[in-house]
Amino acid sequence: MKKYLLLFVLHYFLLSVSFAQTPYAWSFKATKVADKTYDIHCVADVQAPWHTYSQFTPDGGPLPTKFIFSKNPLYGLDGVVKENGKLVVKHEEVFGVDVKYFEGSVDFVQRVKLKGSAKTNFSGTVEFMVCNEQQCLPPSTQKFSIALN
Repeated sequence: MKKYLLLFVLHYFLLSVSFAQTPYAWSFKATKVADKTYDIHCVADVQAPWHTYSQFTPDGGPLPTKFIFSKNPLYGLDGVVKENGKLVVKHEEVFGVDVKYFEGSVDFVQRVKLKGSAKTNFSGTVEFMVCNEQQCLPPSTQKFSIALN
């Protein structure tokens, strides 16, 4: 009887540890590319076999990655968020559309130009979802703030 109880407790512990860990991690940094010009890097590292979706996944498909940047009069956005990573385009019958997703690491890059010399922070939120071939985790949000000096 003690063996079965020990196995049950061990099994429960392993399940709770595996579900407590997420198959992704976000990191955020600013790289100065010119005077008063920065590239903001929002990097998602997704563990195999999971993947995260492009910003440009079509309507009717899974939740695309979306960036919401806080408004700040000290800087302006220069262009749109670019995606750098291993893009996969695959027709998914369940959605009836060609979905676009990234496996491994993807670097979302937004260029920002400061309007003056004052120090400020670039902040915002990223909304995203990760899936594998069998399931999707609920959509999540990640807030961030990066110093620009």
